[in-house]
Amino acid sequence: MGLEKEKKQQVIGDFKIHEKDSGSPEVQIAILSEKLGYLTEHFKLHKKDHHSRRGLLRMVSRRRKLLDYLKSKDNERYLSLIKRLSIRK
Repeated sequence: MGLEKEKKQQVIGDFKIHEKDSGSPEVQIAILSEKLGYLTEHFKLHKKDHHSRRGLLRMVSRRRKLLDYLKSKDNERYLSLIKRLSIRK
């Protein structure tokens, strides 16, 4: 149920800050957003998959915590990230 290796590498390449970056908050949030998008489509077909829904809620919570961290550390990076991912209005 995870991301394919090529898709994950593409997301890391799009959101990395420096050459060897794979763990910055921007990259982590982008990967979680991709996973959440996949799970959202999964739940349109499998409405009764409650076990995976719990995992979805955990991922949403983790992404929210990372976004809060990024907002507290660097508001400009936060605003540019949510604009790129279009996760806020």
